[in-house]
Amino acid sequence: MPSINLLPWREAERKKRQRDFGVAIGGAVIAAIAVIMLTMLAFSSMISTQDSRNERLTAEIKILDEAIAEIEGLERQKERLLARMDIIEQLQKSRPEIVHLFDELVRQLPEGVYLTGMKQTGSRVEIRGVAQSSTRVSALMRQIDASDWLGDPEVERVETTQSGSSRQSEFVVYLKQTKLGDEDEEDDV
Repeated sequence: MPSINLLPWREAERKKRQRDFGVAIGGAVIAAIAVIMLTMLAFSSMISTQDSRNERLTAEIKILDEAIAEIEGLERQKERLLARMDIIEQLQKSRPEIVHLFDELVRQLPEGVYLTGMKQTGSRVEIRGVAQSSTRVSALMRQIDASDWLGDPEVERVETTQSGSSRQSEFVVYLKQTKLGDEDEEDDV
């Protein structure tokens, strides 16, 4: 049998396989780099899109915060105006009360009693005066208690003093100015 040398053919086949393997590895590396670059590009695009959304949301939130601050300022202004309106309404309602107070004091003042001072704090009224006797102060207290516009009389002090040849009683009385509408409102509740 003849002898055939197959070594160069095997050697050429091996080199061809190695070259094909190198090309395949090179192609795979290039393909992997291309996939990584495309993935990075896609993620970068998504991140920039989300950043622009976040910036828009931040700008809108800032606009809404300014609107909320303006609304809160308007609410505070509204509350102040409502408080002023309530005060004005109370003043309008209490306008005739001072007239009733003076009118009622004149009507209930017994003969022989003279007022020297008067001070009102809220609905509480302090009356200072001079009476011919302490019984006249008692009569004043009874008449105040029977009044529709005055009530709850309290005596702080009654001092008898000598003024020349006559004796007089100096007094301080506290009373409460009542409103006829208060009793009706309490009955409704």
